[in-house]
Amino acid sequence: MTPKTDFTDEEWTRLKRAPFVAGMAISLADPGGPIEAVKETSATLKTVVRAAEEGGRGELVDAVASDAAQDVRERKSPLKGFRPAKGANAGVEILDELREVNRLVSEKATPEEAAGMRDLLMDAAQEAANAAKEGGFMGFRAERVSEGEQRMLDSLREALGASSA
Repeated sequence: MTPKTDFTDEEWTRLKRAPFVAGMAISLADPGGPIEAVKETSATLKTVVRAAEEGGRGELVDAVASDAAQDVRERKSPLKGFRPAKGANAGVEILDELREVNRLVSEKATPEEAAGMRDLLMDAAQEAANAAKEGGFMGFRAERVSEGEQRMLDSLREALGASSA
C-alpha cells in the first residue's frame, strides 16, 4: 500500500478533491439548471461517501475517499484550492487537473492503486452524468446522458488512460 505520507499535503488535497473535480467536469460539460446541478453534485458526493463506507477499492483509494468524506461531513469545501476559469477554458483546466492527479498516483502508488483511483474518478463522473436528465421539455425527450456529457466522459477516460466502461 502507498501511505498518505508518500504524498505532500498539496498532493493529498488534490487526490481528495479529484472525484469532485470529475463530477464538476460533467456539470460544466452541459450546464442545466440549478436542479440538475444539485443532482449531479449530490451524485458525486454519494459516490465518494459510498466508496468510503464500502471500501474495497484498495487501501490508497479507500484512504482518499475516507478523508474526502470526512471533509464533507465537517462541511469543508471538497473543491478547496481549485477554481477553474469560467467559459471554454474550464474544461481544459479540469482535464489538466485530473491528468496531474493521474500522474501523481501513477508515479507514487502501485499500478492497482492507480487503476483504483482512475475507477473512482470515472465512477464519480458517470454517476454525475446519470443523475439528471438533460434537454427535452418537462422531461419529454430528455436524455439521461447528453452529448456534451458523453464527450466529457470520453475526454476524462482519455485523459486518465482509463479503459472503456
